[in-house]
Amino acid sequence: MTQSSSSTSQSRSHVKDGLIDLAAGTLGGVANVYAGQPLDTVKVKMQTFPKLYGNWRTCFVDTYKLDGIRGLYAGTIPALAANVAENAVLFTAYGYCQKAVAFTVGRPNTNEMTPLENAFSGSLAAIFAAAVLCPTELVKCKLQAQREMNPNCHNTPFSVCRDMYKNQGVRSFFCGMTPTLAREVPGYFCFFGAYEACRFMFAGKDGNKDEIGLLPTAVSGAIGGMALWTAIFPADVIKSRMQVSGKGTFMSIFKEMLKKEGFTALYRGLTPTLLRTCTASSSLFIAYENTKKILHSFLG
Repeated sequence: MTQSSSSTSQSRSHVKDGLIDLAAGTLGGVANVYAGQPLDTVKVKMQTFPKLYGNWRTCFVDTYKLDGIRGLYAGTIPALAANVAENAVLFTAYGYCQKAVAFTVGRPNTNEMTPLENAFSGSLAAIFAAAVLCPTELVKCKLQAQREMNPNCHNTPFSVCRDMYKNQGVRSFFCGMTPTLAREVPGYFCFFGAYEACRFMFAGKDGNKDEIGLLPTAVSGAIGGMALWTAIFPADVIKSRMQVSGKGTFMSIFKEMLKKEGFTALYRGLTPTLLRTCTASSSLFIAYENTKKILHSFLG
């Protein structure tokens, strides 16, 4: 085989891997939303309106009483758009970032990378994901908090986007970009690092982490999700407040929260978030890993 044909074959392989990661990340994003949306709504409400909700159980029950299941799934359409877009971009970028990191450190393939190297790959991939996540998550937060902002208001994703564009143009869709980056980059370092470390331990020294089975994959995903949210929760609280109110900067809101509400305000809503991420992240990685296996087997 000539060098030219070898290069072409390798390029096609990279494109195929990228498309498989794109499809797997998309399905993982869908599973992630439907498994975790009710508790995500609770999290956003607690972060944004700390005086209205003393604990997550009260918030959950009150939301269900007032608006039923629809209230708990408020913002599902933009959440689907956000998660599908984020995870499609994230996992596609993650695959390519893994290859780049493996090449940089001299690994022959990505399967031989250490959890720390995978963590760096996830952190790099998060930069690309943040650009598509910020606008869609902004719309989701506004829909989730609309009852508390104005009880007579019944917005749709379209009306929210229309009003945002009318008020501040395209710039309004990137409100909260700084805390989104502050959340995503270190968060996905912890997310992929913890996930790959768990898979490595389940597989053992000479085992294949791609063959550890359904339950270990679910447990690894849950631990990865909890590592992510525990590490980045303060930035997520600030992001939610910026996006719902449309006012302030990252540092101004951070200082105001510390002054008026204390350090614990930065972790309001963490409990329902950890409960949510156990099911959501487990579902995400089960869908992602199994979709990859099926597509690799089908495409050869």
